[in-house]
Amino acid sequence: MLKVQNLSFKYEKDAVLEHISFEAKQGEHVAIIGESGSGKSTLLKLLYGEYDLDEGRIFWKDQEILGPKFNLVVGYDFMKYVAQEFDLMPYTSVEENISKHLSRFFPKEAQQRVNDLIQVVELEAFAQTKVKKLSGGQKQRVALARALAKQPEILLLDEPFSHIDNFKKQSLRRKVFRYLKEHNITCIVATHSKEDVLGFADRMLVLHNHTILANKPPKDLFETPESHLIAAFFGEFNIIDNNIVYAHQLKVVAESKIQATVKASYYKCRFYLIEAILNGESVFFEHNTSLKKEATIYLEVEK
Repeated sequence: MLKVQNLSFKYEKDAVLEHISFEAKQGEHVAIIGESGSGKSTLLKLLYGEYDLDEGRIFWKDQEILGPKFNLVVGYDFMKYVAQEFDLMPYTSVEENISKHLSRFFPKEAQQRVNDLIQVVELEAFAQTKVKKLSGGQKQRVALARALAKQPEILLLDEPFSHIDNFKKQSLRRKVFRYLKEHNITCIVATHSKEDVLGFADRMLVLHNHTILANKPPKDLFETPESHLIAAFFGEFNIIDNNIVYAHQLKVVAESKIQATVKASYYKCRFYLIEAILNGESVFFEHNTSLKKEATIYLEVEK
């Protein structure tokens, strides 16, 4: 189990994180979300032992995670960290990058492990390609596979799919997170993407104003968002009668007390996102067709 107890950290005089406490069980997946500059990446680096804490303690099981004041070499064997900078060996192949830290005493087992991980990150066609020839997204996938090679107990991921194009991203997410669950690997992922969270994270930890704003399962936060920041993570929303109302909860009806004027229609594949003016402010709702600009419509909040 990962235990974070009353963690505080600042760069020089600027506070980044204050009084952060949370836990993650073996095999649990926790997503850290928050605005840019909220401390997501810094928190991962602290969990890895890259910085010294100003206050608090971090434990993995009975092992305390300590920073560079206490460790000559940053990091621990049971933990792997995939940062946004990949630190790969550019002049060796994909296979060699992944197998670098595997035992040479069992070459057949090591090769099978490399082959399995290459399939997980969908790089079968590039196994013998030198890393310097790969795209940014392919390098990110090599970094993921290399982190998994020694089967860590806990994996820290910082925006793990940010460089990967949409053609690969969906299937890659499923394979990576399925692999982690199957091998009971705890995962802490810092992300700005709800697609990295929904369907994969057991809990979402929301950072705001240097501290934890919320720490709950994604479903709970989506259904009862505690702030505008949380609602915005899941999609378009409106404030109607001081309540947060998602775009999909507003429906066009024949008549109601909510009268608005259509401003624009945006095609979103399965629906159109309609922007309308209500009491001088924009509101957004989903509709199965586009609507004529300046048309008067009536809306109802669907419970």
